[in-house]
Amino acid sequence: MLRRLQYEGAARVVAPALATGLRAQRRLRSWRRPKKEPSEWFGPPLRATYRLKEVLTRHYLSGRYADGAVPVAWVTSGFPIELLRPFGYHVVYPENHAAMCGVQRKGVKLAQVAEVWGLSQDTCGYARCDIGSFLSGNTPAGRLPKPDILLACTNICQTVVHWYRTLAAILKVPVFVVDTPFLSGDPDERTETYVAEQLEECMQLCARIAGKKVDRKALGRVAQRSKEASELWGECLALSQAEPAPWTGFEQFLHLGPIVAMRGLPECNAYYRELRDELRERVKHGIGAIRHERFRLLWDNLPIWYELRSLSTLLAEVGFTIVTTTYSYGWAETAPLFDPRDPIVSAARVYARVFINRSLDFRLEMMKKLVNTYSCDGAILHSNHSCKPYSVGQIDLADRLAKEASIRTLLLDGDHIDMRVHSKEQAEGRLAAFMESFGGL
Repeated sequence: MLRRLQYEGAARVVAPALATGLRAQRRLRSWRRPKKEPSEWFGPPLRATYRLKEVLTRHYLSGRYADGAVPVAWVTSGFPIELLRPFGYHVVYPENHAAMCGVQRKGVKLAQVAEVWGLSQDTCGYARCDIGSFLSGNTPAGRLPKPDILLACTNICQTVVHWYRTLAAILKVPVFVVDTPFLSGDPDERTETYVAEQLEECMQLCARIAGKKVDRKALGRVAQRSKEASELWGECLALSQAEPAPWTGFEQFLHLGPIVAMRGLPECNAYYRELRDELRERVKHGIGAIRHERFRLLWDNLPIWYELRSLSTLLAEVGFTIVTTTYSYGWAETAPLFDPRDPIVSAARVYARVFINRSLDFRLEMMKKLVNTYSCDGAILHSNHSCKPYSVGQIDLADRLAKEASIRTLLLDGDHIDMRVHSKEQAEGRLAAFMESFGGL
């Protein structure tokens, strides 16, 4: 009972009070400090960024007291969390947590803990960062609640199988892996049935752990909210078709947090309505993410989290902006496939079609579509040392995209977490040469 009160208090009292305090602090700082000159390269910052911080702070703050109060699940980014919402699970995404560590440049230190423990440096940076965080007890989130179950889905990679089995052995909790066959073409009915049967089994297991009965109507309502959230996210992304784009692809990576970690919750949808309305306002008044947009780019793969600001500045100084990314688009692409009337089968349909689980031909067509839709002049493909499934085939993709979409492409070596295998000087040199190739600089 005490734990439940702590959990509810953190979510409903402490987090809102903290958010109010943060807003008051910002107003006080703006009143005390001399007014800043507008940035030479960037437009005014998104107001929604402050709201994003409040939303995610509330999520992680309540999570500190979740274990012992409500059932807790740790899940991979491609897992259908809609199954968990009717049972009141608090959901933790180790990948989101690792990305937070990467932005704060804590990824290497945590990864080294996992490497000393026995993991190879070639293992996914998210996995090393997450396991290192757990082993060391060091996290920027304050504390992550211990899970009652670990849930993984192979639609993003096979690494998650070994990652979550390792966590299960350490934490001594059950793990359930949903197997989604790789799609060389469109999934057939047999594939969808195979995945749907696993989801049904998983839902029954989660119900037993939570001590609750399956509520199909509640599941349908959650599926409807997820569908709306994906549609709202798609609307936010689509506004970058405007010239100048009202926000950058790098900003999209940051604002992905709620659609990943809070999908199916009302506050997720409320947040994206606010973001969409602000972006619409910027488009209406011609406010761009950068002040002098000249060239528009597509970004493929995960971001280099610890270099977001420096890369944004390097691009903006000469009028380049990332207007769309394959990863952020992936969270909107399958929105039409959600069907609240048949949530299990439609979840199988949606989550089997995650673009990273598709053929290179499919990925190429998706990238060509984004290039045309967002009027891109070029594309940067991040060859990510830590994410082999996302990076495989990028040499061919870059070559074919350049020829078939008639744009310039750059294959940029890096890593989304591990700064040790990323050369900032080399990356900046290659980017500079790439931008010079557009002429007029």
